[in-house]
Amino acid sequence: MRITHGFAPTGQPHAVTIGNFDGLHLGHKAMLARLQDVARARALPTCVLSFEPHPREFFTPEQAPARLSSLREKAECLRRLGIDRFHVFRFDRAFSALSAERFIERVLGHTLQARYVLVGDDFRFGARRAGDFSLLQERGRALGFDAEFLPTVEFAGGRASSTAVREALASGQLDRATQLLGRPYSMSGRVVHGDKLGRDIGFPTANIQLRHNRPPLMGIFAVTVSGLNAAPLPGVASLGKRPTVKNPDAAPVLEVHLFDFDADIYGRRVRVDFLHKLRDEEKYPDLASLVAQIHRDCDAARTYLSQRHA
Repeated sequence: MRITHGFAPTGQPHAVTIGNFDGLHLGHKAMLARLQDVARARALPTCVLSFEPHPREFFTPEQAPARLSSLREKAECLRRLGIDRFHVFRFDRAFSALSAERFIERVLGHTLQARYVLVGDDFRFGARRAGDFSLLQERGRALGFDAEFLPTVEFAGGRASSTAVREALASGQLDRATQLLGRPYSMSGRVVHGDKLGRDIGFPTANIQLRHNRPPLMGIFAVTVSGLNAAPLPGVASLGKRPTVKNPDAAPVLEVHLFDFDADIYGRRVRVDFLHKLRDEEKYPDLASLVAQIHRDCDAARTYLSQRHA
């Protein structure tokens, strides 16, 4: 998969879909499957067009929802799904001022040479979100591309959406999040040096560099970690502010204690799959109480993971 940016022409026609694609859930996968079907029939490469940062992060950062996936995680998922090109525009003041007509002409026409464009049924675009599907369809005929919208994908009586995934994660319903995503929710990053407290108290942890300023879930979890061995490694993870040892304003930290594993993995890139929430974070009166709870967490995670594979 090629990753490209900006207004320079890509040099070939594409079948294009547009959106934020945060989390790549079942609704997104239905979009991508339809895109690939049409692209194959027309002998076109597929292109996902997205924006960084998300427009809501640009206009109202304090009200923007927690991200489900970083830009890199999104790209990795699209690559696994077989998309040919991931084209990312930097969403800034100049880009946000593009009229809907100019967006169609410059982005879809000039840059991507779209021959087919697929959007969601609620898609709006251009300055002040003035563009709608009717305009896309009308201008597409003039520029030589067909436009299609995909109806909302329903799941278990509700809409398959990034909002539904966030709600499931925030409430600890990881099974529901897994169903909405079609896979366990995960975070990826490099193993970096931490304060070594885990090693000092008998539970060495891998500190994973977070690209999420506000993670969509917090707490203690049974997890598996991919990227270190041929098979995923089991463990227990803490994602949060570590209230026993840090102040309440500390940045969130993702730490994973891997069971029966001892190797130098600093600098390695790993993926952490969140399989089951054990509990919320708590503040303990002393380290001895914290260590006792970590023992219980490890036992609970081992039990869950062993039953999962039974």
